[in-house]
Amino acid sequence: MKRSVLLIGCGAIGKEIVEKIEIETDICISQIIVRPGREKSTALEIGKDIGVISSISDIHPVPDFVLECASHQAVSEFGPYFLNQGIDFGIISIGALSDLDLMEQLDVASKNGGSQLIIVPGAIGGIDALAAARVENVEEVIYTSRKPPLSWKNSPADESYDLTKIDEPTIIFQGSAGMAAQLYPKNANVAATIALAGLGFDQTQVTLVADPEVDKNTHHFLARGSFGELNVTISGNPLPQNPKSSALTAYSAVRAIKNRAQRICI
Repeated sequence: MKRSVLLIGCGAIGKEIVEKIEIETDICISQIIVRPGREKSTALEIGKDIGVISSISDIHPVPDFVLECASHQAVSEFGPYFLNQGIDFGIISIGALSDLDLMEQLDVASKNGGSQLIIVPGAIGGIDALAAARVENVEEVIYTSRKPPLSWKNSPADESYDLTKIDEPTIIFQGSAGMAAQLYPKNANVAATIALAGLGFDQTQVTLVADPEVDKNTHHFLARGSFGELNVTISGNPLPQNPKSSALTAYSAVRAIKNRAQRICI
C-alpha cells in the first residue's frame, strides 16, 4: 500500500514535486491544500488524479506525511495542527522559524503528538556537515546569496533600487539571518537553514547581492571552528516557472518525500 502525502501549496515548487512523485510506486501525493477559491483552477493546472482542497476538514485519507511548500503563514497555520495529530510535518519555508514564538508552538506540538518537524535543506548543500561541526564548536558562519537583479523583484530591494538598471554587483542587504528571513521571506530560506544548522539566527552573518553577472542563484557559506573550515558553494538553476525558487529546492523536497517510503535513506 502506498504511503500518502498531503502537500500544502501548489506553486512552481509544488507542481514540480507532483510531477516527480507521480512515477513513484511506494508513495503518492494524495491531496493538496490551497487557498479558498483556488481549488478548481489548481486541479485544472496539475491535471492529475489528486484531490485539491482548502480546508483541514476535507482531508481524506489521513496522510502519513505533510509537506509545506507555500509560505511562512502556512507553516504557522498548519504546522502545530498536524504535529499535534502525530503527523510528521516537513517545511520548505524555513525562514518562518525565525519567529521564536512559532518555534515554541511547533516544539510543544511535536512533543504532544510524538511527531517530528522536518526541515528540508532546499537549495543549499553541506547542512549535514555544518550541523555536525556544531557538536563541538562553530566560531563563525558567513552566508552570501547572489541572484540576478530581477530575482529580487517584489522584495524590499525592489523598493530601494531600479532592478532593471543594476549593472554591477550590488549589496541589497547585510545583517543577521533573522533579519534576512523576515525582510526577504521568499529569498532567504537558505539563510534560515544555515542559521538553524549552525550559530542561530542572530549570529549568522548574511549578505544578499543583486548581481547582473550571474545567471544562476548562487549560494555560498563559510564556516570556521575547531573542526576546521567548511566552504560550500551552490550555483543552482532557478525553476523556469519562478526565478525566485531554485530547482534544487524542489528536488530536495522530492528527496524528503521519497525517504518517507524507502528502507535505506541517504
